[in-house]
Amino acid sequence: MSNNRKYGLILLMLSAWLWPLVGNGTEAEGEFRVVVTIKPLHSILSGLMLGIGEPELLIDDSQLPHQFTPSPEQWQRMQQADLLFWVGSELESSLAKSIEELGKDTEVIELLSHSGLKVLPSRHQQQQRDPHFWLDNRNLMIMLDDLTLILQQMDTKRTHLYERNRQTVLARLARIDREYEYGYRGMKAGLGIQYHDTLQYFEQAYALKVLDHLSGSPTQQTDARGLLRIRERIASGEAVCLLSERGFPTQHLALLTQETDINQGVLNSFGIGLSPGPDLYFELMAHNTDEIKRCLNADMVQARKARSAAQQDKLVAAEGIGKGTFLLTDHLGRLVSNETMLGKFAIVYFGYTYCPDICPTSLQIMFQALNELGDKATQFQPYFITIDPQRDSVAVMKKYVEYYDERLIGVTGSEAMIERVAGQFKARFERVDEASDDPDLYLMDHTASLYLLDPSGRFINKFAHGISPQVLASKLDRLLE
Repeated sequence: MSNNRKYGLILLMLSAWLWPLVGNGTEAEGEFRVVVTIKPLHSILSGLMLGIGEPELLIDDSQLPHQFTPSPEQWQRMQQADLLFWVGSELESSLAKSIEELGKDTEVIELLSHSGLKVLPSRHQQQQRDPHFWLDNRNLMIMLDDLTLILQQMDTKRTHLYERNRQTVLARLARIDREYEYGYRGMKAGLGIQYHDTLQYFEQAYALKVLDHLSGSPTQQTDARGLLRIRERIASGEAVCLLSERGFPTQHLALLTQETDINQGVLNSFGIGLSPGPDLYFELMAHNTDEIKRCLNADMVQARKARSAAQQDKLVAAEGIGKGTFLLTDHLGRLVSNETMLGKFAIVYFGYTYCPDICPTSLQIMFQALNELGDKATQFQPYFITIDPQRDSVAVMKKYVEYYDERLIGVTGSEAMIERVAGQFKARFERVDEASDDPDLYLMDHTASLYLLDPSGRFINKFAHGISPQVLASKLDRLLE
């Protein structure tokens, strides 16, 4: 694929000369044609275009994206499109040549090249990207603003409608995030194996542990050694669940499961059999979540309660989050209260010093973003509030802050006051004891978002875990403007 066709969304928006159709034929003819390759992403675009038009779905249930080649009729639809969205060559490999042959009147957006996404490398093919980024819904939350802006720039007469739809889609994506904050423990009920490796993004986002995979994609051949390895892990009882994908070939499934009582689950990460439209993405995420929990022997009553709680806990009004009085102590023994946090934009993160992965990553992203702001970063004050005061004393917090960045204020306090502050921010946490006689060996499952307050203490925004430093810096900088 030539470099002029394979560009990221950020470069597209910054380069006005890449938009020859704006204010030209698109508006003059009253038509705006958008084509999307796969159902999950078509669903998000459908939500953004609700009441405006219907994006065209290119790949239906008759073919997998990995093997798709357009028919003459589908090729004509691609040529007539103003915008064509696809994932990238790692997923729709057979489509790459057709895209290269499109004329200049069709703008092609490769979503996997979005610079703000959390893009993971493939675990099975070196130098390749894992294409299943939509299974971490936070990736779609990161991308949503840019998709909206592209549509607005290409179809300027309906800018306000796209913005209205963006808010609706964002609220639905945030509800998924809230459900997993309520019900994350259900993902850890047991250990599973996947036939095809599609869940890497889901694993990282929601602390799911998948032991092994038989194949990287439906087009990859399986070998006898891999079959034997997976069969042994199932027969030994190491795994309680085997997950496959609807529509993917599973010719060795009977061999793997015969004479065993392993649970089986069928995911539907591509929405096969579901009706295309704004609801499809949310239906497939609900299906996959339920299928994973059921297969792992999770408590499904609790899983339903978590979903119900997330649906009832609507996005809190801006004045609701972060409001209330509190008295805590910083890493130097000084008083920290709702009053002392005023005067600068406050970036608040709830975590703990023994956190093995998520907390260090979140803090690193926050400080990389502040570094990108240069001198403007002095207008922001980062806070790290422990949710583990039993171990995180003032002395421990002092060493932790010294290790990270002198700009950070580490905050601790009594268990009752920590619970109070976390409740004010709607931040959730739960102690998870390890299989050990040592009472100090435990982990804390917790909300991993960044909360932003303005200098008067008013809540502005909540940034989900997984946001890139570049996107975070851009949003903070835009706030100052």
